[in-house]
Amino acid sequence: MKRVSKYFLVIIVASLAFLFGLPDAQTKTSAQSSVFFNIRDYGAKGDGKTLDTAAINKAIETAASKGGGTVYFPAGTYLSFSIRLKSNITIHLDNGATLLAADPAIHKGKYDMPEPNPWDMYQDFGHSHWQNSLMWGIGIENFAIIGQGRIDGLGLSKRSPGPRRPRTEGETPVSMANNVSPLGEMSDRKEMEGLGTKAIALKLSKNITLKDFTIFRGGHFAVIATGVDNLTIDGLRVDTNRDGFDIDACRNVRISNVYVNSPNDDAIVLKSSYALGFNRATENVTITNSQVSGFDLGTMLDGTYQTKTEFAPDRDRVTGRIKFGTESNGGFKNITITNINFVRCRGLAIETVDGGYIEDVVVSNITMRDITTAPIFIRLGKRQRAPEGTPVAKVRRIIIDNVTVSGAHHEYASIIAGLAESPVEDVRLSNIRIHYNGGGTKADAERTIPENEKNYPEPSMFGVTPAYGFYVRHARGITFDNVKVTYEKAEERPALFFDSVNGIDLFRIDAQEPLSSSRFVLKNVENIAIFQSKGLSDQRIERAEMSRW
Repeated sequence: MKRVSKYFLVIIVASLAFLFGLPDAQTKTSAQSSVFFNIRDYGAKGDGKTLDTAAINKAIETAASKGGGTVYFPAGTYLSFSIRLKSNITIHLDNGATLLAADPAIHKGKYDMPEPNPWDMYQDFGHSHWQNSLMWGIGIENFAIIGQGRIDGLGLSKRSPGPRRPRTEGETPVSMANNVSPLGEMSDRKEMEGLGTKAIALKLSKNITLKDFTIFRGGHFAVIATGVDNLTIDGLRVDTNRDGFDIDACRNVRISNVYVNSPNDDAIVLKSSYALGFNRATENVTITNSQVSGFDLGTMLDGTYQTKTEFAPDRDRVTGRIKFGTESNGGFKNITITNINFVRCRGLAIETVDGGYIEDVVVSNITMRDITTAPIFIRLGKRQRAPEGTPVAKVRRIIIDNVTVSGAHHEYASIIAGLAESPVEDVRLSNIRIHYNGGGTKADAERTIPENEKNYPEPSMFGVTPAYGFYVRHARGITFDNVKVTYEKAEERPALFFDSVNGIDLFRIDAQEPLSSSRFVLKNVENIAIFQSKGLSDQRIERAEMSRW
């Protein structure tokens, strides 16, 4: 009993010394020296001018050699190239501490080279490499980054190699031979020598926690996690120039209480690439109590929320959304997204185009304002950037409930679009209120939408939709329950357009009537049931080749 009490006394004294900065004479306990590793004790200057890379890595290596502990960053600005993360380590970025990414063009040093990856043909360059990062860990476990400090990726690059050499006939898998958007070409890693493109990169790791700190200018990815199990991201504030969080082939993930501003790319994106050399679903994911946005870079963190930037580098409107895909080899299963604000960004995108299945997804309690493309976009495509023999994907069992949208861009209705050979199945939309900006014309209403089954999936891939509210094609078992769509400016497109759909339940639908068009269009539709919908009598229709109401 005395030994236990003595042990706890040592821990308490060490903890108080760490928290309240007691003088050295009072802090030299064996417990503290083995648990806390202040990077200044290993030579870090923290002046924002001296490279502290070696000191930081030495502190981490020392902690790892002693079985683990907390590597402590006190207030200061620590200029660094690649930091190699280890198991059983907590990195504590204290208030006032900034980890600043060095610039190879200015500072004398380089980031670690991107490692070889024999599977790089199946995903973009950024998804195929991890070591060319400010902080990276491969095969680590029981690791955390915590604290109120900041990671500033000033010296990180946000680009991929280019121009890239197209693969020759012998190098190109048959499945990708006619791919409209192949990417994954033979990229020259040497072109990226010395450059860092990610703030935090993790691969094949487990029991990871990222909590409370800020990331500004995170490069191509503020956080990329590939093949990571038991990942917690909580309380982060991210204002970045490309993607916020890329969660790729990960299991058991919780993202909560985060703010992610990413005007030039996706805010929170789930992926399931082939970067590991095998299919691995992203599954058991919860995203909750958070906000995604597309304000001008840096203006979310400084509180000015500016809106001068209108277009992302892909020439589509500002991004900042939550998305599944585009890399989608392994699929997505058992995903819950709740209590999210979307502000001045694209809407929710649920996409699979490389063979992976999307199954068992619930999205609820969502608010959106000033949405720059389709508020809801569900796309099953056939890009098939995947190994030979990969079957076409499936999308099924999706519930989207309690969604309120205002200021939705007029060109794109919410879209559910599958393939004739693989329709989207079993989608339920309930308690949804969308107010569009309006402005669609008669010519828009008469457009024939191309299939574009191999194209990169974005709402803009179809052009202006022939409906202002919802456009649904190649689907089966679709339920609309208590859905209301309205518009601001004069609108001449129908509210809902169903094309090649089998099984539609329309219950309590309220659609503002367009000026010179029917509210509903049914084309090659079977098994429709309509109940308690404004302006329509209750009825069942077995088949409609072309019907307008």
